[in-house]
Amino acid sequence: MPRFSASYLVETPLDPERAAAAMAGEQSSGTFLKLAGETDALRERHAARVEAVVPLETTKSPSLPGALPGETYQRAEVTLSWPLENIGASLPNLMATVLGNLTELRELSGFRLTDVALPDEFIEAMPGPQFSIPGTRLLAGVDHGPLIGTIIKPSVGLSPEDTADLVRQLVEAGIDFIKDDELIADPPYSPLAERVPAIMRVIEEHAQRTGRKPMYAFNITGDIDEMRRRHDLVRDHGGTCVMASVNWIGMSSLVALRRHAQLPIHGHRNGWGLFYRHPHLGIDYRAYQALLRLAGADHLHVNGLASKFVEADSSVIDSALACLTPLLETSNRDDRAMPVFSSAQTIHQAPATYAALRSTDLIYTCGGGIMGHPSGVAAGCHSIRAAWEATVSGATLEEHATQEPDLVVALRAYPSPFSG
Repeated sequence: MPRFSASYLVETPLDPERAAAAMAGEQSSGTFLKLAGETDALRERHAARVEAVVPLETTKSPSLPGALPGETYQRAEVTLSWPLENIGASLPNLMATVLGNLTELRELSGFRLTDVALPDEFIEAMPGPQFSIPGTRLLAGVDHGPLIGTIIKPSVGLSPEDTADLVRQLVEAGIDFIKDDELIADPPYSPLAERVPAIMRVIEEHAQRTGRKPMYAFNITGDIDEMRRRHDLVRDHGGTCVMASVNWIGMSSLVALRRHAQLPIHGHRNGWGLFYRHPHLGIDYRAYQALLRLAGADHLHVNGLASKFVEADSSVIDSALACLTPLLETSNRDDRAMPVFSSAQTIHQAPATYAALRSTDLIYTCGGGIMGHPSGVAAGCHSIRAAWEATVSGATLEEHATQEPDLVVALRAYPSPFSG
């Protein structure tokens, strides 16, 4: 019988083996006392197993409030497994099993889901990314190198006409990818029913003139019925991407959107700090991104190096590498997600990003890094592309700048976040 497993970093005032047994019982056949219906046969078939307990360091004080009191608190790596028949092919029930009440156990003063391992049967039953990296490249007309992108700024307040005017500047500058900000979906001042046709007129005119159609990710976040209607609106006007705030629509809504969608789904993870910011509470991105890919996200945000956010650079790269690692090695289905680098990215992060990732299968979105260029939006776009061309060719930015005036200006205008 196939099984699935989950790995955790826990902290407990108890012996870690005892805490792990409490975790296994709580999330399968057991509870706080013995029940008549919990037969040996039922336990044999449905109980969670403690697969591994690896003690780590101890600490004098608990990381989280509410746990059982203790003189010291032991940290440990714990792995549990369950029979797949406990949940069937259901992402919400997978999450209820590997997280659920574990987050509230008094036996634990720290709890973090670090990874999940799922059998092929489960992965194959999930919708997964529909377009992944190859489909995204095909629709955006970018067969190599990163997709150079940006975000509509200001994030809020622009009318559909104002937004379309900005899009015109960006597509004429040679941008590959543009996205709505997460703060705008279908507000009264810029209804999606007006914003989509206004923007797509500009993009279609550009495509007819140049043969190149940049990708625009329209934010369709809403309830399930709203997202289906909004997706169809984008599709019917020739759009090639939709975006959703995955933490707020929920896993089931993402699955429902994916099963309906005929366009790539750009997964925006705003609110991610709730899951990762405390080192002893939440979810590691390796587990999180796997669940979102199974649900159908084609692109997933991973922050960026030297960004304005608190996430460490090592975590950003590990997140991107996780997105690029297939869930099913032997499948014909490409279930990778294209990592999206964002947050205060400029020309300077390109070399470090490529050196760590060794791949250009990514979307590199720059707001101020493009729109703040002293010579204008077109020069900003050119400078980011030149930075990546230099990086991939093995040249330094300064060396390549001798051939790229816009890169020269950018080197003067943007201080390196890695210096000083």
